[in-house]
Amino acid sequence: MCAVELNPSALWPNLTWLPMRICPFRSSQTLFDMCHYLVMTTLLCFVDNSTHHLLRDLIDASETRRPFVTAAALLAYISLAIVLQLAAGLAFAVVRRAPSADIAPVPNLDAPVATARAAAWPGWRDFRVVRREYEDAAESQCSFYLAPADGVALPAFKPGQYLTFQLQPFGVSANAPAQLRTIVRCYSLSDAPRPEAYRVTIKRAPAPPGRPDAPPGVSSTHFHDHVRVGDVLQLKAPAGNFCLDGDSQAPLALIAGGVGVTPMMSMLQTCLTTQPEREIHLYYGARHSGEHAFKSSLEELALSNPHFHLHSVYSSPTANDMIGEDYQQAGYIDVAFLRQTLPHGRHEFYVCGPPAMMESLVPAIIDWGVPASDVHFEAFGPATVRTELVSSATLQVRPELQLDVQFLRSGRTVVWSGMDKTLLDFAERNGVVVDSGCRSGGCGSCETKLISGNVSYANKPDYNVRPGHCLLCVGTPQSALVLEA
Repeated sequence: MCAVELNPSALWPNLTWLPMRICPFRSSQTLFDMCHYLVMTTLLCFVDNSTHHLLRDLIDASETRRPFVTAAALLAYISLAIVLQLAAGLAFAVVRRAPSADIAPVPNLDAPVATARAAAWPGWRDFRVVRREYEDAAESQCSFYLAPADGVALPAFKPGQYLTFQLQPFGVSANAPAQLRTIVRCYSLSDAPRPEAYRVTIKRAPAPPGRPDAPPGVSSTHFHDHVRVGDVLQLKAPAGNFCLDGDSQAPLALIAGGVGVTPMMSMLQTCLTTQPEREIHLYYGARHSGEHAFKSSLEELALSNPHFHLHSVYSSPTANDMIGEDYQQAGYIDVAFLRQTLPHGRHEFYVCGPPAMMESLVPAIIDWGVPASDVHFEAFGPATVRTELVSSATLQVRPELQLDVQFLRSGRTVVWSGMDKTLLDFAERNGVVVDSGCRSGGCGSCETKLISGNVSYANKPDYNVRPGHCLLCVGTPQSALVLEA
């Protein structure tokens, strides 16, 4: 191999722009020198002897500035150099810009927790699934890592918030009603805020107990069986008011039932990073170790963080589940167990779980003497938690009270008699088509303009309802209504 040293500007004073036009490198000199080296070594080593001597003379001429080479030879040399330089630039452009056809680009999912807040986006935004993994031995709970398709950094959400998804479930007929072809669901974020990706953890919802003929959960089945790495999903920005108070230093009591552990994971991971000295007790109820999500991760965190204390409760432990090792109590999380394990003093409680757990445990905690302001809760499903948190001004409609409810756009007026739990149930039973999603006051899909009348809620909706509007999925009428639906 021949070694030749040349000053590129001596031969090609006006050609250094070519690589920059092809391949967007910050500096053209590095790519230019590389292309120039390829040109010279190729020409000097692989052309015939006569051409080799001609070019050797050309190089000598450039060094001694003896202009003896012919115009035709110089033109041929420059033309060949340009062709090779263009080819090299194109090759680098292809390598640099072309994505892999088989592997979705994976962001750094172990990046530090995001501290700066980028602006939340309006409406729907495309996200690509970059990773999925099961979080329990039974493979009933799967985490999906979602990176923005546009590559723009994500806003740092509040731990405990959720994402709203718009889905087209697999296998639904194109002739099905619109509300079946496109569904809206909300899922809690299950990790600390990071600028590269969000994580949600979704539990497969089987058919209801005692009803094997009923269909399983449409959305969770779609995620588990059909959503794969590389798929693109539509999301709304993080939302929700069930959030960790990051300014408080009070000890935390996080209480989770089943998949209710997902927002607790976000709170826990964030707190361990931003408030490592804060005392945290996590109470996690599951049926057995097979459905114990994040089991190894939680146990490792408890071992490595002296201020984090893990309390696992199994309602149906298997023969292989060891008390004192896999779990600390059989049965359910109750106030008696909290009394035994929580140190004396004030704690802030965050509770999330299925309706039955919420309806019994939250009032019991307040009856224990915990101030209502220190009890924060969120239920999965249509739970109605009646506590002192409900305003005393909230009225309960008497079953015999009859109210006219006018659906303006549908051209219907129907009498509310109190037999339906919510206005959404009432509308659907009477054939009024209303968009809906979570059916628990979280996503805002059923938000409807309230022309006149008053609507009340048993509990304040998680979604921030706009003035002059109401949420049908958790609302009931307190007077005659006119709704734009």
